[in-house]
Amino acid sequence: MAIYEITADQIREIPETTYSLAGLRERYDLQRLLRSQFEVISPDTLIIAEEFGEWDTGHRRIDLLGIDKNANLVIVELKRTEDGGLMELQAIRYAAMVSAMTFEQAVEIYANLLRKEGSNAEDAQASILGFLEWEEPDEDRFAQDVRIILVAADFSKELTTSVMWLNERDLDIRCIRLKPYGDNGRVLIDVQQVIPLPEAIEYQVQIRQKERLERKDRAERHVLRKKFWTELLKYAKTQTSLHGNISPGEYTWIATGSGMSGLTWNYVIGMHDGRVELYVDRVNAEENKAIFDRLMQDRERVEKAFGEPLDWQRLEDKRACRIKKETTAGGYRNPEDEWPELIRWMVGAMIRLEAALGPYVTKIRTEVPSHATGPE
Repeated sequence: MAIYEITADQIREIPETTYSLAGLRERYDLQRLLRSQFEVISPDTLIIAEEFGEWDTGHRRIDLLGIDKNANLVIVELKRTEDGGLMELQAIRYAAMVSAMTFEQAVEIYANLLRKEGSNAEDAQASILGFLEWEEPDEDRFAQDVRIILVAADFSKELTTSVMWLNERDLDIRCIRLKPYGDNGRVLIDVQQVIPLPEAIEYQVQIRQKERLERKDRAERHVLRKKFWTELLKYAKTQTSLHGNISPGEYTWIATGSGMSGLTWNYVIGMHDGRVELYVDRVNAEENKAIFDRLMQDRERVEKAFGEPLDWQRLEDKRACRIKKETTAGGYRNPEDEWPELIRWMVGAMIRLEAALGPYVTKIRTEVPSHATGPE
């Protein structure tokens, strides 16, 4: 997008230039100017170091290091090249290196910058506290995250694609384009945040928060389910050998073979319900339906042996079939002190189901090889 000057007679385009042609150096001109006027790039950011490289090893340096109003560290990388080079990879390394910085270390670093500028280094802590609007240091709240700001005249497609992918995975990287224009000896700079678009920031933050909560919820579900299956299998082994060789997993179901390939005895647990089932999933839907229909012929005798009606699901729109018994009395989201009652019901129902259906499964057993899958 070009920049234009409006005069009385015309709209005049101001031509683009490069920093090299304009005689501007990345470190000694652009970086120096931005350090003292960083609000051009990012309001509410306090720069605490320039050319920061106090690493245990290596000789790499962060162009500018700052703190934002949320007490997060801010890595700033500037490139005079037209496409930004590989600055996102470099900045990620820097972010990892400074991620463990403490408030006390930040004060010392800022004091060094103040000395370099000829200011009073003793003001470093008070200045940071005033900027953060804190009454006293709080290590627990300091540097909980590290943000990255990339500054360049332009960014390659490879770089922007990488940044957007990284942001989707909870990093906070912003790309600021500083495009220079030349106008009769003057140098103008068009400052644009290109990633993320300013008007989309709030929405993207909400999306990231939602995804973070969803990941946390998934992790909690996995932990709860594995704990539930551990308790169920522990009890089941005292009642039957049917699932004796099964280990607890993280998913909604655990299964063991019936002696016929593709037919499995499954425990299935949901947040608020549970079930036991014979799951039929052999090579193809036609064979599965045929096996189901043959079992269905003995439905009355099977249910009499089981002691109550079963839910016979041919699942016409799916490859597999199932014969199940379900309870809505609770699931793995129930309080853990309610699990034993649910577990006793599931194990008892599984023992009855296998006793009722097992003989009929044996009658139709074949030697046709196939692959079993999990319940749908």
